[in-house]
Amino acid sequence: MKQIVRIEILNRFEKKNPYPITELNFCSPFELLISTLLSTQSTDVIVNKATKKLYNKANDPRKFLDLGLNGIKNYIKPIGLYNIKALNIIKICHILLNKYKGKIPNNRIELEKLPGIGHKTASIILNTIFDQPEIAVDTHVFRVCNRTGFAPGKYVQHVSNKLSKVVPIIFKKHCHMWMVLHGRYICKARNPKCNECNIKDLCRYYAIKN
Repeated sequence: MKQIVRIEILNRFEKKNPYPITELNFCSPFELLISTLLSTQSTDVIVNKATKKLYNKANDPRKFLDLGLNGIKNYIKPIGLYNIKALNIIKICHILLNKYKGKIPNNRIELEKLPGIGHKTASIILNTIFDQPEIAVDTHVFRVCNRTGFAPGKYVQHVSNKLSKVVPIIFKKHCHMWMVLHGRYICKARNPKCNECNIKDLCRYYAIKN
């Protein structure tokens, strides 16, 4: 895809939704960290339903440790991989309290040292909490980039590397959420809503299909 086309796509996303926000519910950096960890192989809707009750009971590392491993599990059972996620949460809370005074570190190296926190989650935290121009690549972003031809790649890291190079800095803050929302509601994995798509005339998939 030519760069002029990518910029047009991003301009249209911006015009449609200038200030996109995550659909995960959170009231603090710690809550976003936990919710993002929980959202792996799950949906925002399921995570929000579980954390609504969880955060009313505990909303910082100390309170999570007071709740305990089994207590956390009881709240997040509807979420995929809840056993390992609960264990990682306990480990994270210990590290945050012992090493960072309960605060969330603001750099990728330290974030990715936390149990269960990978490149995608770290990017979301850095972007949303610390206002850094990071682009997280989840299943929606991966699909949109490949299907449209915006930044195709066989693996997530390939797509991530391409996005870091081809997305102008002025768009990097919101690029992740634009593509997430586009993939979630328009460019779905099954039965994409091409007739409702505002970039279909720029999309490789639509051109091939028609």
